[in-house]
Amino acid sequence: MVWRIGVDSGGTFTDVCLFEENTGEVKIWKVSSTPDDPSRGITQGVEEGIREVGTTAAEVAFLGHGTTVATNALIQGRGVETGLITTDGFRDLLEIGRQKRPDLYDIQADKPDTLVSRDLRIGVKERVLSNGETETSLDEEEFRAAVRELKKAGVKSVAVCFLYSFLNSEHEAIAGRILEEEFPEAFSALSHKIAPEFREFERLSTTVVNAYLGPVMKGYVNALSGKLKDLGISVAPQLTQSNGGVIGFDAAADLPVRTVLSGPSTGVVAAQAIGRMTGIENLITFDMGGTSSDVALLTGGKCQVVNESVVHGYPIKAPMLDIHTVGAGGGSIAYVDNGGFLKVGPRSAGANPGPSCYGLGNPEPTVTDANVLLQTQNPKYLLNGRMKIDQELSRAAIQTLADKLGMGVLETANGILDIVAANMAKAIRVISVQRGHDPREYTMVAFGGAGPVHAARLAKELGMKRILIPRTPGVLCALGLLMTDLRTDFSSTQLTRLDEASADGIGEIYAALEAKAYAWFDSEGIAPSAQQISRTVDVRYAGQNYEISVPVPAGKVTAATFEAIEEAFLNAHRQLYGFIAEGEPVQMVTFRVAASGLVEKAQFQPAEIEGPDSSAAITGSREVWMMEAGGFVTATLYDRAKLKAGNVVHGPAIIDQMDTTTVVPMDTTATVDAYLNLMLEAK
Repeated sequence: MVWRIGVDSGGTFTDVCLFEENTGEVKIWKVSSTPDDPSRGITQGVEEGIREVGTTAAEVAFLGHGTTVATNALIQGRGVETGLITTDGFRDLLEIGRQKRPDLYDIQADKPDTLVSRDLRIGVKERVLSNGETETSLDEEEFRAAVRELKKAGVKSVAVCFLYSFLNSEHEAIAGRILEEEFPEAFSALSHKIAPEFREFERLSTTVVNAYLGPVMKGYVNALSGKLKDLGISVAPQLTQSNGGVIGFDAAADLPVRTVLSGPSTGVVAAQAIGRMTGIENLITFDMGGTSSDVALLTGGKCQVVNESVVHGYPIKAPMLDIHTVGAGGGSIAYVDNGGFLKVGPRSAGANPGPSCYGLGNPEPTVTDANVLLQTQNPKYLLNGRMKIDQELSRAAIQTLADKLGMGVLETANGILDIVAANMAKAIRVISVQRGHDPREYTMVAFGGAGPVHAARLAKELGMKRILIPRTPGVLCALGLLMTDLRTDFSSTQLTRLDEASADGIGEIYAALEAKAYAWFDSEGIAPSAQQISRTVDVRYAGQNYEISVPVPAGKVTAATFEAIEEAFLNAHRQLYGFIAEGEPVQMVTFRVAASGLVEKAQFQPAEIEGPDSSAAITGSREVWMMEAGGFVTATLYDRAKLKAGNVVHGPAIIDQMDTTTVVPMDTTATVDAYLNLMLEAK
């Protein structure tokens, strides 16, 4: 037997998905995460998962991993002491930024902490002009002295970012050589390798974030690699990037800034695969875990890739799936604010101590406690009985909150779920309504450990009529690791008006980027038959400050290529902003190439439809609070593992499985499709 393993390390649980290549058998496993050292939870999950399916480490042909290590280190300020060397006169750019407040109307809003203190930021003499020409050569001795000063100060990492180095990287290349000579033990990040694009502050921020996280990620992957080898796994592990593809551990250690959305990105990849299987192209993904909820819009079966985002206040220029995150998870803590109003999140109880019902000493009520009290989740255990919980601890925690509000304990619990649903609905409106898309025309794909519990309540808030619950929703991000390809991205900024562009000139830009892609294919040992390249370009009206990425046809660049670019840009601009500016010049900004190495993926075959009768899957009933009734009703309990293709479940019902619970409201039916997904539809 040949097994492929995907592991997603979250804030509360570590999920493991095992897929057998020859038979298509899928097995899933969950263990509690170990935030102090995520590699322990991962190796425990892999070891137990292998044992559960009765195989050995020698039969593992692929191991992919999604992680929040880089994200958490950035959010919690656990990076390393970092130094910065930049063009003389620009050392304060990191602090000045764009001179924008985080919140326009909050005069007391704080900017995030600067990752490099001013005494560790050094300017050196060098200057490249905006056309790429060198005005002042790098003073190598001054640079060498700056490196020695940072070394003496005890920094562990050095970022180098010179003005216009994305057009001419000669000075940064010299800087890299000197760093190797003077300070080889330090982690170094050169901006022309990290983000070779325009906008100096964003490029500087990205380079500094990469340097700040580099040693953390390098230490993590080295520790995890050693533990996996000790288990007997001989294949080279892969790590998910924010763009949904995977790269080797060594590459991830050098470019941790590209992994800040490592965890949630593969859930979107899996949702895209499910959309292809089911023929549903327009989807909104809803991934609710223990600490946060991630949402994304899939139009035409694909999630847009954005090339710049802000993570915890820090601008990052790196390709990433367009995923919006809010602090609303099962572990989100409910509290009463200074105005006497009930609030939920973003603070989370995490894996330890976790929700009150875990019995690990947390006295504050969480979203999970509300579900346990209202019995939308099993009030006695989780993970099919492997994890015991205490409903009375949930009741006591929520009662404290209810007393402050002057409400009943059940009404307070229901209020917690209403508020968290409103928070998540707001996130979905950001990616849909605010971008010209009506969520009522989309199908919600709900996954994550808590997604199927809240999906129906959230869908009602948004007016959405259909919800798709995948076969293994609680570990879908881990499954997505078995459905993605190796991928990396290359870019080059060359501001060019579309009506003045030369086909030969643009062709040369793409030829240079594709040459880098083919060099990467060779370095990764990717066979020619598995190589895939796609082109895009960021486009705007001349004078605009934001670009729209549009596809560029393959092949020789001609006048027809420019016509296709303009048409795609105008259509996208009309969709996003509601208008086009007739007669305004269009400008191409950054040219991009995505290189993918296609790999064998988990494939699922449709099952034979067996009819609507689902009675064989009934395991009993329990009283469950349903918002339609405003109180408890008797809900039929089903074991999802016993549901067959074609079976129909009528609400009110609860469908249990090891990795999650699906709530089927009173006015809803759930139908099992040929791929064993649940399709919930409101009557």
